[in-house]
Amino acid sequence: MKVMVIVKATTSSEAGQMPSEALLTAMGQFNEELVKAGIMQSGDGLKPSSEGVRIRFKGKDRIITEGPFTETNELVAGYWVWNVESMEEAIEWVKKCPNPMEEESDIEIRTFYEMDDFAEADPSGKIREQEAGLRSQIAMKQATINNYLFFPGDTEDALQYYQRHLGATIDLLMRFSDSPEPIPEGMVPEGYENKVMHCEFTIGDCKIMASDGCGGEVRTANRGFSLALTIPCEDEARRVFNALADGGEIQMPLDKTFWSPLFGQVKDKFGIAWMVMLPSPEEL
Repeated sequence: MKVMVIVKATTSSEAGQMPSEALLTAMGQFNEELVKAGIMQSGDGLKPSSEGVRIRFKGKDRIITEGPFTETNELVAGYWVWNVESMEEAIEWVKKCPNPMEEESDIEIRTFYEMDDFAEADPSGKIREQEAGLRSQIAMKQATINNYLFFPGDTEDALQYYQRHLGATIDLLMRFSDSPEPIPEGMVPEGYENKVMHCEFTIGDCKIMASDGCGGEVRTANRGFSLALTIPCEDEARRVFNALADGGEIQMPLDKTFWSPLFGQVKDKFGIAWMVMLPSPEEL
């Protein structure tokens, strides 16, 4: 179930008082625990209501009132969105939270509506279908795509060449011998231990990913490439992967890896290779 965890405003937060270094550190550690547990989906703090605006709907009129607003106990100073198994689990996590304010404060937990809650008002399922389409659009608006190049056995030479002639900067380089998990037997040929398993480099304002591959790539004039598609929503990542696989070829099924909670490779029916993945928790 999805819940919003609401940090209520206090006199100090409405006065714009910034948290101490100790409190920021404690809250940061708590957020890390939430991310590692796979619970936290988003979260932010809000500026005082003195920097906010209210719009009142009265018939056809829209009445705008600038902050600050006086009802401190009704104002919100920050929030998280969590995905938990139950309200009881959410409560236990809130109990672990440091006091988000310097004085006494309240945190409120509210559950999100789900489309099943509107079944009676949507007997045809048309609104549910429309909502699913909108969620898909939102997820794909947040997706990122990168070029992924393959230089079978020559990635390091290519990097040095691009550094010398194009001013490339290497942001990350991991060899097969650097893998935190054992490379499956037979996956790469003998002598590939020091070849580049994955690297990221930048030319101008373009980020490019590359690899030596696993030794089975064909050495052609233009080598090979794949489009790396990162999608922040698991359901949408699975939908996209299955759509690309329809009429195409799955090269690596979607599964958890040490670099991504979900990663898979597929070649679509047009012959384009794709890497579909969820961002790592650190990237969220």
